[in-house]
Amino acid sequence: MTIWKLHNNGVLGPDDVVKPDERLTWGKTVGLGAQHVVAMFGATFVFPLLMGLNPQLAVMMSGIATLVFLIAVKNRVPSYLGSSASFVGVATAIYAQGGKPDAVTGAMFWCGLGLFIVGLIIHFMGSEIIHKALPPAVTGAVVMLIGFNLAPVVAKTYWPQDQWIALIVMILVICLSVGLRGFAGRIAIFISLIIGYLLSWLADIVLGPRTMVASDGAVSYAPRVDWSKVAEADWIGLPPVTDLANWKLGSPDNVVGFQLPDFNFAFALIALPVVIALIAENTGHVKAVAEMTGTNLDAYMGRAIGADGLTSMMATFVGAGPTTTYAENIGVMAATRVYSTAAYVVASIVAICFGFSPKFGAVISATPGGVLGGITVVLYGMIGLLGAKIWKENQIDFGNPLNLVPVAAGIIIGVGDVTLQFTDNFSLGGIALGTIVTIVMYHLAKAIAPKEMVESAEGAVLIVDAPGAYESGQIPAVGDMKHRR
Repeated sequence: MTIWKLHNNGVLGPDDVVKPDERLTWGKTVGLGAQHVVAMFGATFVFPLLMGLNPQLAVMMSGIATLVFLIAVKNRVPSYLGSSASFVGVATAIYAQGGKPDAVTGAMFWCGLGLFIVGLIIHFMGSEIIHKALPPAVTGAVVMLIGFNLAPVVAKTYWPQDQWIALIVMILVICLSVGLRGFAGRIAIFISLIIGYLLSWLADIVLGPRTMVASDGAVSYAPRVDWSKVAEADWIGLPPVTDLANWKLGSPDNVVGFQLPDFNFAFALIALPVVIALIAENTGHVKAVAEMTGTNLDAYMGRAIGADGLTSMMATFVGAGPTTTYAENIGVMAATRVYSTAAYVVASIVAICFGFSPKFGAVISATPGGVLGGITVVLYGMIGLLGAKIWKENQIDFGNPLNLVPVAAGIIIGVGDVTLQFTDNFSLGGIALGTIVTIVMYHLAKAIAPKEMVESAEGAVLIVDAPGAYESGQIPAVGDMKHRR
């Protein structure tokens, strides 16, 4: 049995859309898989560092998790599962209360279990539960704030590292995405990264190292392309075993890697509220993919959510952080209009290989910040605008206060990364708080709104295209951004 059909005999037309059950030639598929690796690698590598966990292990488990996810959803939902950012605050809170890395992964394990149970409920009771809890106005808002919440990562982390390289790479991404034809145009992001990498190397030679100014005013200099860690890294090797006996908060000498979780009820209570945000985040991801592919994926909603919960349990059980469907890779699909799950299988295999090779992981992690700034400024914006597409396709009326007011509050909280402090050691903010506010306030407003206002707001039912319409060519995929004349 063939898992993927060869799209158009391997020929990719300028306006073609490659569906999840299709693939290009394996050579082109490998190129697309590499682009997905680039999109996910930065966040999957960085978030474990912020949580005091091992990034090499996280990358390895992300590849394994993605393969498990694709099997669970029967290759119908193209998605990459990387390290979740929602738990960085949870880890910080647990460490502040005296917990160690095994306590962090133990608390996160229960979140995976909770997500898995929710997925089972949705799978057996139907996605109508999601439609009632997350109508189109709310779903679009969640997708939008997930994308736009990433804007500070560009503005504060990547772009300032080398603004001119970032600007050049951004221009390259835009021009190559629009100007190139055929397969080259589909991997414009990957091409831009390579060119940006080379430009950064040349800038170091011609202009010298970049200048960095610390918050206290201290000035230092650093090369844009630093391969010192690449030289030190081994070609083949596994992550270490966590040295819990000598682990100290904030110590640069901490050794973290493989570990079994330590289950602590108090720490679990700190982590569990994040499950609410993850449900909405996963739902928004599946809806975004459905919009892009022009396929009704409601039947796979429970599978997707449950699979994410299962892979989060797997990852946290061995010492990595929880997984989540990656918004970064939605941006790649939107740019390439290639939704083949074969590309994700390639990306998964590459990630697993990175997990066995500290050397290759060091090369990817050495990608200059300015280059990432130029790429992410485009990708993250595209993710956010998918939320607007959901609103447009469902004809959401923002003249109706029920649609406008709670959604407006949630988006500003999510985009502005507003934080709500519950105790000295626990807070919710950004995507998590924005998602919760959007959902809870929408249903509160709905409960007290006049009947005619509710009926007007509910007039729009989430549109993902009728089954078979995409395949018959009657309805183009939302991700198909071809010119219409």
